[in-house]
Amino acid sequence: MCEFDVGYRSPGALRLRVCVELRGVTLRLYDTASRSIRDFVPVTPGRCGIYLCGPTVQSGPHIGHLRSAVNYDVLRRWLTRSGYEVTFVQNVTDIDDKVLAKAGDLEWWALAYANERAFADGYATLGCLPPTIAPRATGHVPEMIELMHTLINRGHAYASEGDVYFDVISYPEYGALSGQRIDHVQGDGADDHCKRDPRDFALWKGRKPEEPASASWPTPWGPGRPGWHLECSAMAGRYLGETFDIHGGGLDLVFPHHENEIAQSKAAGFGFANYWVHHALLNLGPEKMSKSIGNVIDLAHVLGLVRAVEVRYYLATPHYRSTIDYSEESLLEAAVGYRRIENFVERATERVGAVEPALAPAFVNALDDDLGTPAGIASVHEAVRAGNAALAAGDDAAVRSALAEVRGGLEVFGLDPAEWAASGGDSGELRGVVDSLVAVALEQRQAARARKDYGAADSIRDQLKEAGIVVEDTPAGPRWTL
Repeated sequence: MCEFDVGYRSPGALRLRVCVELRGVTLRLYDTASRSIRDFVPVTPGRCGIYLCGPTVQSGPHIGHLRSAVNYDVLRRWLTRSGYEVTFVQNVTDIDDKVLAKAGDLEWWALAYANERAFADGYATLGCLPPTIAPRATGHVPEMIELMHTLINRGHAYASEGDVYFDVISYPEYGALSGQRIDHVQGDGADDHCKRDPRDFALWKGRKPEEPASASWPTPWGPGRPGWHLECSAMAGRYLGETFDIHGGGLDLVFPHHENEIAQSKAAGFGFANYWVHHALLNLGPEKMSKSIGNVIDLAHVLGLVRAVEVRYYLATPHYRSTIDYSEESLLEAAVGYRRIENFVERATERVGAVEPALAPAFVNALDDDLGTPAGIASVHEAVRAGNAALAAGDDAAVRSALAEVRGGLEVFGLDPAEWAASGGDSGELRGVVDSLVAVALEQRQAARARKDYGAADSIRDQLKEAGIVVEDTPAGPRWTL
């Protein structure tokens, strides 16, 4: 097993790519379009372009949105760890029917921006790397107009009463991604009198009298605003080119959104995405968590139960294609699982000092197999068990090896306790206050033990335990954990 370096731009990145090739294992991903797991072969060797459908910002994020962000953050980290230079594009749909409807007395763009910031803050709170670029739909109207011109000139779109529609029948492959048969597809019922066929979808929506003037842009077909599907094709092409590697999003976007993206992009002559990677949804009860249904739980709520790093552990460790049935019990169980790992990292680091992260072969095989995070985190827990046994036996070499493997796996998951502490995550300021208060109590306990008042010492320890703080006596002195 060769040693891995972090990051494509690190000095050892070339060596990392050579090691990946030598071990003879390649990343394999489930591709929705082919309905199969395929070897990942990038358009450009050593590089990977990802387009992830980002939020429509009519309101703030719930934890279903955050699952999407965490899943693709792990994929991005694994690609980077495997030697690829990743360009990660996550768009913002900041103009939409829902945004206009929710704005009320506010300017629509003020509402959109406030919610965009809320999403960005939520992603950052859960340790997601910022996208290479986060383009807004409103900033790419010229690209959309150009794409519509292309589609009209190629006979795949038409203008009607200020709207522009995609002619679904003109694209014979329509339905291939989702498995929908064209004769079973029904239209959305909107503005059918303007369409040649009820199944045609809007590329551009002419301005309506009740909508604010600020929500429209001039085009050769009249003022209006973009349709949802057109936005993503234009922005993906702008930043990743006509053909790129991976398009991501939730399973609920396969039809009609991604089906329509493929139709308009390929009808325009683009190769578009080579791999379609979709994550399963997060359910609350029998239905998916959805703003339109109203059954949502936001990040603030779950952060009242567990720490941000534990929320990330809860969202990152199930397989991305497995549905998560949310419950507070399962969230709390996940927090306990992460704390076991965190406890080992702290104890082992105290014993042997900092180590360079490494990757166990089992972890590499798991992540290369369609981003197998359950098997990957299982290998981390196995290293924790081996490391705890080595700590008990006083085998520092084995402790050091286990700690390296644990930290290597956690680094890919974005869960390394050292990184979270260094970034000030998990309410670092509050942790410092608690640390100081517990230190006072531990000093009193040590003083009681020194004067052989073991009853007082035990009482202090019991009071700390009732408060959720476990004290462990070690050769280096007492240490505490939640």
